[in-house]
Amino acid sequence: MPVFFCKLVPPRPTFALDLSPAEADVMGRHALYWQRSIDGGLRVFALGPVMDPAGVFGIIVVEAEDESVVRGLTAEDPAIRADIGMRYEIHPMPRGVMHSVG
Repeated sequence: MPVFFCKLVPPRPTFALDLSPAEADVMGRHALYWQRSIDGGLRVFALGPVMDPAGVFGIIVVEAEDESVVRGLTAEDPAIRADIGMRYEIHPMPRGVMHSVG
């Protein structure tokens, strides 16, 4: 099954350091959305913030039938639906390998 790298790009480089209470609420719903998706059987290899000195961003490496499934999942992310300036970049990983740890 195909694997996709999804980069969640915030509205500003300092977002993770200075988010407002409303933005923090959105990001809490974002985390819950992905946790529920994983609990529901979505195969995720990696998910979380990347502490890039140029600006923190989020990633999800996910296995899905095709890119349209991933686009549907990311479109429903509360971080996107809240219209606070977040956006996803989605890239296929043609040689992606999923494995379990532990």
